Order: sequence, then C-alpha cells, then structure tokens
Amino acid sequence: MTSSTSVQSLENKWNTSLSDEMGEAEKLLYRSNLLGLDKRITNYGGGNTSAKVMEKDPVSGGMVEVLWVKGSGGDLGSIKMDGFSTLYMDKLNALRGIYRGVEFEDEMVAYLPHCTFNLNPRAASIDTPLHAYIPAKHVDHMHPDAIIAIAAAKNSKELTQQIFGDTIGWLPWKKPGFELGLWLSNFCANNPDAKGVVLESHGLFTWADDAQECYELTLKIIQKAMDWFAAQTAGKPVFGGAKHQSLSVEDRRAVAARLMPAIRGMVSTQQHMIGHFTDSDAVLEFVNARDMERLASLGTSCPDHFLRTKIQPLVVDFDPARPDIEATLSGLSDAVTAYRESYQAYYDRCKRDDSPAIRDPNAVVYLIPGVGMITFAKDKATARISAEFYVNAINVMRNADAVSEYQGLPEQEAFDIEYWLLEEAKLQRMPAPKSMAGRVALITGGAGGIGSATAERYLREGACVVLADIDDAALAETAATLAQRYSADVVRTVNMNVTDENAVITSYADVAVEFGGIDILVSNAGIASSAPVEDTTLELWNKNMAILSTGYFLVSRQAFKLFKVQNIGGSVVFVASKNGLAASPNASAYCTAKASEIHLARCLALEGAPMGVRVNVVNPDAVLKGSKIWEGEWLDQRAGTYGTNKDGLEEMYRDRSMLKRSVLPEDIAEAAYFFASEQSAKSTGNIINVDAGNVQAFTR
Repeated sequence: MTSSTSVQSLENKWNTSLSDEMGEAEKLLYRSNLLGLDKRITNYGGGNTSAKVMEKDPVSGGMVEVLWVKGSGGDLGSIKMDGFSTLYMDKLNALRGIYRGVEFEDEMVAYLPHCTFNLNPRAASIDTPLHAYIPAKHVDHMHPDAIIAIAAAKNSKELTQQIFGDTIGWLPWKKPGFELGLWLSNFCANNPDAKGVVLESHGLFTWADDAQECYELTLKIIQKAMDWFAAQTAGKPVFGGAKHQSLSVEDRRAVAARLMPAIRGMVSTQQHMIGHFTDSDAVLEFVNARDMERLASLGTSCPDHFLRTKIQPLVVDFDPARPDIEATLSGLSDAVTAYRESYQAYYDRCKRDDSPAIRDPNAVVYLIPGVGMITFAKDKATARISAEFYVNAINVMRNADAVSEYQGLPEQEAFDIEYWLLEEAKLQRMPAPKSMAGRVALITGGAGGIGSATAERYLREGACVVLADIDDAALAETAATLAQRYSADVVRTVNMNVTDENAVITSYADVAVEFGGIDILVSNAGIASSAPVEDTTLELWNKNMAILSTGYFLVSRQAFKLFKVQNIGGSVVFVASKNGLAASPNASAYCTAKASEIHLARCLALEGAPMGVRVNVVNPDAVLKGSKIWEGEWLDQRAGTYGTNKDGLEEMYRDRSMLKRSVLPEDIAEAAYFFASEQSAKSTGNIINVDAGNVQAFTR
C-alpha cells in the first residue's frame, strides 16, 4: 500500500464571455459556484467567499461600499444570490471601536445585524469579520484537503514556508470570530505582498482585487499543494502500510447489512437515525491500514470535520481475515456503551460553566477493517455528508502523516467549537423535525398509483422510502419524479418479486445497506383476477395466493427480523381490499387471498406488540386512478361482471358507494400515513376502510 503520483489538475472553468456581462456581485456568485462544485477545493457547506462592491444606498442615494459575503449555512456549489449577506463596510469597520477584547468576542455577532445593507434577511456568518478586514476586494476562504493537510501537520508553519515561500503566510490556530478577523487584518498590514494565508488546523484564505484573478489564484495555490504532496509521498507507504485485506464487494455489503440495523437500534434511543455505507478506495485504504487506529484516535483537525463527525470514530472489532460476524455483533453493544462513556468523560473534562447540555453521545462514524465506513445521522443527507467529511479527514491524515506528523485539534479547542454557544444557537434555530423524520419505509407495489402516492405522503413528512416493484421502467420513472421533488438522498428502489423468498431477503439487505434498517413496511403488491369459480384455474388461484398471501407473509417476516434486531419498534401497513371483508361475484381467488391478508395482519399484530411493532390494515375499494391492476383484463372482466363498459365502471363504483365519491390513491396514502405515524401509536390489529362507504365491508 504505497502512494501514487497521479494528480488530476484543477480545471480553470472561468468563462470571460460570461463574466464580462456580470456585475461584481454576480461575479461573486459565479466564482462561488465554480469553487464549490469541486470537492477538492472545499467540502460541502464549507468555506465562504466575499466581494466588496460599491452600491447605491437606498436611503441617501449615495454610493457606499458593501460587503457581499456568503451567509450563515448553505453551500457554495449551489448558493444563489439570496444566499449572501450584505453589510455596510463603514459599519463593520466601526465595530473595531467597540470591541472589548477576545474574552468578549462572541458578543460581536449580535452587532452584525446592525450593519445590514438594504434590509437583507440573510443572517451573516461568524466568518464575516474575516472577510471584512482583509483589504482586498475579493476574498476566498476554502477548505481543500491538500491545504488542511499542511495546516494539520505538526510543523505546519515550516511546511507552508517551504511550499509557498512568502506568497502565502501562516497563522496559528484561532477559532473563527472577530479576533481572527483582526489577526488577518494585521497580517495583511504587515505582509502587503502576501496573496493569502494558511490557518493552522483550519484552511486557506486567498485574495485579490479582481474576481477572476482571485478565483485563479485560489486554484493555483491549491494545485501547488496537491502537486507538492504527490511528489513528496510518491512510493511511500501509506498509513504505515496495510494490515488487512478488503473483503469482496458482495461480502462487504453483506457485513454492512448485518451491522447497520444493529448499530441503528443502539443509536436511535433519542431519535431515529439514518445510516450510510461507504467502501470507496480511500476509505478501504484507511480502515485496512496499520496506523488506522492511532490516527483515528487523534480526532479530526478541521472544525468543519469534527462538527460533522464528532471528535473521533468508533472502530468496530472485526477481522476480515477471520470474519466472525456473530462475534462482532455480540460485542457491539459493549463497544457502543464504551464509546458513550468515553464521550461523557470528554464532555465532563472539557465543559465550561455555560456549556450547553451534552448532546447525543453516540458515535457518528464507524470504521470496519476490510469492509468500509458506516455513518449515522438524523437524516440521509447528513449521514452522507458526514461520510464525505470523514473522507476529507482521511485525505488530510494521509498526506500530513506522510510528510510530517498529523495532529488533531487539542481536545479543549475541539470541545469549545463543538459546544460553542453560537453553534448551539444555530442548532436551536433549526426547524422542528417533520413527523416521519428518521424513518425508513419499504413500499411494495411502489411504482403503482397507491404505492407512489403513499411514498410521496411519507416523503412530505421527512421519511426515506424504498420503492419495491417488478416493473423496472415504472420504478425508474416513479423514483426519478420523487427524487426531483424530495432529493435523491431519500429515494431508493429495489426490484423485488414478493413471491421469491431469496429476492425478498436480498432486497431487505439492500435496504439495510442504503438506510441502515427499516421502520415501516407498506405491503401493497397487487394482482387482480376475475372469473367464475368453475373457470378459476389452479394456476390463477395459486397466483393470487402467491402474491397476495404468501408475498405479504414473506415481506412481513423479513421486516420482523429487522425490527427484532433494531428493537426500536415499527409499523406494518397492509393494503388489502374491501373484498377481504365483503365477497364479490366472479372473484373467489382474489377475495380469499385478500381475506388471508387481513387475518395474517391480525396474527402479526399479536406477535409484534411485545416489541412495539404495530400492524394494521387499509381496505381500499375501486381505486382506478394510477392502478396497474385496473389495466388490461381485470378492467374488462369487472366491467363485464357489472354489465357496463370501461368508461362507466368508475361512475358505477362511485354511485354504488354510500358517500357517492370516487376513491383516489391519495386517500389510501393518507390512511397509510395515519397507521405509520405516531398519530396511531396506540392502534394495532385495526382496519380502516377507505371505500366511500360500503355496508358489506363494515367490520363486525
């Protein structure tokens, strides 16, 4: 395991034909998006950019200098104009006169709104003074792995001088805020020819008086660091050389599928967590390395890193040369408990009189030798981004330890960032979680009308959904539509034939790897047939029973296995039919199979209750819109049974109902949401008929 010399160059994507038509603020947006879209330049949500622009004052009508700077939150790669704060430079400069010293620097944040230009509602970030007090018109602050590797090395200052000479300066660690802004101001005054500065354990600042020049300078400095590391580390052992060998792709996923539900159950006692699995080359190189445990124990170095990943990961006891997943699982509870105790001790050592209460003490990052990395967070995007940040940290450790000695941020400094009152205030401003946040739902028949409507209802409430179906084209189309509306992070698909035991088992393993486990099963796979009993073939009978009875059993059994491992409860919703309670002519196979579903649900409700798993039934009737079972022969057969045509069938169903209303997929989805949500937390073994009223289907 040695380092490669291959380095892909950063591409200069600046287009002067576009930028020549832009004002300075528009150039700032253009520059920000170009920089933020390349994760070698800065990580997701990390870094910020600014421009000092002459603007017309809305009150005086005179021209004033305004700082446009990335506001609090957001990501450079996707930021829009409304993502920037705007502040009067003269007022920002006036803040210097009321600053009472470093022990009072946090109070300066409250003055930033008083500097707002043009009533801009975008909150200014803690980094605003850092940009304001650098005299250049354009400033970039990035978090590239190559620069942070310099910043995290034990001899960071010497390396900065060796690589960049006097072009780029160096400042020791100081947490972001007003004081660091003054440090940067003094640095610029004392080093007028410098074009940037490396901040120890933090990142890079570069500046220029032209937007394009600033962008190109940022690329040049980062590229120089990347090239330098490539030359210095070529042929050298990485992370002390390999200690383990990776399992095959299939075996890695199989191990993750076993571990993730177990971990998820252990870390979801305060709130339901969502998992993410990563086995990229960079991750495998690290988890297999001889020095992995030493480096992991040092913690991450950059504030952005440990705010997302906690101060250090949990290393899972697993030997890929002698894999014993049962032994690993049996020891997992003690490992998680030990991590919590260690985190509590860290909090107790470092807390201050005004520190916020301890937060979730569980690990975010789990490293498994030979397998990869698992992350858990409150939602899928955060879990994925946490993994990306730890990969950034791996890249930093890789280079820093190869040319020097990697060092994490001192424990007290790390704590003061993690439990910073300003960070706590940001957390408190976050919107309340939606009702299904942290939940994972598997929906069979997911590409049909009821399945897709139920998925959308759950997604609106913050759930992650897995659509299961046998129609790949419809799955892809439905998933694409939902992902566009709600994000690709929260939508997955599996091709699952519910009558195939192995396909069901494999699909659940895929769900476990994608999201960490499952909380909700909506069993909705459907088929319909119509024939007089004397014309009902054994094949037709068995097909109905296989899909509507055996299929519901198979998907429920596998869900129960995961529920038991997680031990955090769950909900099963069967989409049955009015025909499970009320017989219909020429549909004996269908009606009998649907009745079987309903009684299976009752049995499962009995078995699930001791572990907090609720099982309930929604009985639709005549949901024609978007339903695949109403395509083809079934539609013709039912129309024939009731002596009408296709066009008249929906009207016939509506008119025969007590309420004289059509039943839509969204109506079934609402009932499925009720049974899956906390609104029905005290209900199990129940049935809701969503049929616009049918006296034959009244439960007795």
